[in-house]
This record gives sequence, structure tokens and C-alpha cells, in this order.
Amino acid sequence: MTGALHADAVRTLTSWRPADSGQEALRHAFLAFLAAREDGCLRSCEPGHLTASALVVDAAGENVLLTLHPRVGRWLQLGGHCEPADTTLAGAALREATEESGIEGLEIDPTPLHLDVHPITCSLGVPTRHLDVRFLVRAPLDAEAVRSEESLDLQWWPTDGLPSNVDTVPELVRLASAQMAR
Repeated sequence: MTGALHADAVRTLTSWRPADSGQEALRHAFLAFLAAREDGCLRSCEPGHLTASALVVDAAGENVLLTLHPRVGRWLQLGGHCEPADTTLAGAALREATEESGIEGLEIDPTPLHLDVHPITCSLGVPTRHLDVRFLVRAPLDAEAVRSEESLDLQWWPTDGLPSNVDTVPELVRLASAQMAR
């Protein structure tokens, strides 16, 4: 299945046209990385690997679900490593969002929302890079989240009242609002 995921990642990033020049440069970098690494979607790829994450927004578009990440110590969107059974990046992001939130019936927009590269020591135990492809996910009406063991805490936050220890979440919220308005 890894070949299918790699092919989908190339297709997804090739067809996506971000409005921002910085995102466009990252898109090209991700595609160059995938061209050089057939294993670029697998966590076993030590130089770095694609990850898939999801900004989960409530049905009204007024709140976002964030996890207090145990390794990073900040509030982040949900997401993580692609698994060998994943065949699409959007599917990997949706799987991660469902696992980490406990919410059934999430709906994903298969168009990437944002790209990010960050250094991390993940499950390999060695420093690496996550090349994160981020998607917008909508929760059903009255969705109740249940914290998984992968999180120190899990909370809905108003889009205009995010916690202070967030990374790129405000930018993701801005992009999600624009994408939902289309």
C-alpha cells in the first residue's frame, strides 16, 4: 500500500495551488523530497517523512479541536504519522483525527490547507523532520471529543480565543475560515 500513498501524495501536492508563495515553495520542496525518496511517507525514513494532520472545526465553524501534545508541550491540531495501510494523505489525516478525537462522522476536505516542516525526535528516537500536510476536517453537529492516550488534554477552543502556546494554529484557522467561505 505504501506505493499507493506515495502516488497519492505526489498527485495531491502536484494538483494543489496555494495562494501564498511560501507555501508554493514548500509544495515544490515536498515534491522534490518525494521524487528522491520512495519511502518518504513512512516513519522509517530517517531523513524525514510526510505526516498528515487535521484542523478539526465544529459544525458551526466557531471552534477548533486541539490536543495538548505530550512530546511538544503545546496545543496543536490533530494528526501524525502515515501508516502502511493508508492509501491517501487525506485518509491518513482523517484516520488520525478520528483516532485522536473519538469522533465518528468527521468529514475531510481533500484539498490541503497548509504545509509545514518541523524538526522533531519522533518514534524513531533520532532527530528527523516532519513534512506535515494539513487538511480541514469538519465535525458533525454536537460532536463530543474523547481524549486518547496520545494526548495530555483535548479541548474545543473558540477560533477567536485560542490558547497562547500554539504554533501555526492561528494561521490554520485563518486558512480554514477562507476555505469554508468558498
